[in-house]
Amino acid sequence: MLQKPIYIGNDHGGYELKQSIMEHLKKRGIAYIDTGSSTREIVRYPYYAAKIAGAVSRGEADRGILICSTGIGMSILANRFKGVRASLCTDTYMAKMTRAHNDSNVLCLGGKVIGELEALDILDAWLDTEYEAGRHSISLSLLGEAASPLRPPLTPPPSSFFPSFPL
Repeated sequence: MLQKPIYIGNDHGGYELKQSIMEHLKKRGIAYIDTGSSTREIVRYPYYAAKIAGAVSRGEADRGILICSTGIGMSILANRFKGVRASLCTDTYMAKMTRAHNDSNVLCLGGKVIGELEALDILDAWLDTEYEAGRHSISLSLLGEAASPLRPPLTPPPSSFFPSFPL
């Protein structure tokens, strides 16, 4: 269960979908903090993505939701923040898998590429799926190492670890 409110950010392309998401969260009794654009007027998404990703990175929020026209730009920027695992999801399977296997803490949605009902289904799948840990923790550790400043390059396991594939 979520301990802290979910932070929500959007640009003009995600304004309408954000309204539906906030109403949906309210019906589910999930607290949220809206730090997104309050207009359909053109704004710059990096400012909003940085607010949410920064809050998650600093531990002020456990999870965040970012919405722009496609979700692509928001996810690119959010993943530059330490500890943020932003996932652009276009269906419920992706939402379940990114939570179960990647412990995604920021959901990115495209307000112009998915419909409202699909977006709400994606949101519910993302909210209701728990991280499985176990073998997936190894990959998350490697992601953390890759994000560390001045880190040595990741060294893959010996080639004998990987099956050979004909080219």
